[in-house]
Amino acid sequence: MSAIIIDTNVLLVADGRGEHLSEECLIECVERLERVRASEQVVLDYGWFILGEYQNKLDPNGQPTPGNAFVKWLLQAQQIDWVTITPTNAEQTTFAEFPSDAALEAAIDPSDRKFFAAANAHPKKPPILEAADSKWLGWEEQLALHGIKVEVLCRGELEVIRERKTKKTK
Repeated sequence: MSAIIIDTNVLLVADGRGEHLSEECLIECVERLERVRASEQVVLDYGWFILGEYQNKLDPNGQPTPGNAFVKWLLQAQQIDWVTITPTNAEQTTFAEFPSDAALEAAIDPSDRKFFAAANAHPKKPPILEAADSKWLGWEEQLALHGIKVEVLCRGELEVIRERKTKKTK
């Protein structure tokens, strides 16, 4: 069984909380989560940094939306592959398992570092699902140097968003 890490926004988009994304993207996220449930192990950390973020943004006991239902399933599932990630600061936003790379440390938001640390800590370096943050597209090459892959859902939409943002900053 293959392993996967899921960025929180995949769950949020599946719940219709990706305002800047299309209905097709929502469907792509829902379908991808269904495939995860059917045939993959979800990588989570023993410190519950990832699962804690899921629970902060979703409600497994709330409305049975796709994201909420997925978190509820995770809390009951046996398809979890646990890893240890070690916080190195009081805010618990930097981790010993994060790739040793100054460019990535400078670029990646502290709230996202747990996903990359978990991928790097896992012996198989599973891919990370991403659906709504166009910044991740700019990190793919650098992450690949460390054996970390990103599976970008809704890639076409994110490329358009990233291009628009790039033009605004020039």
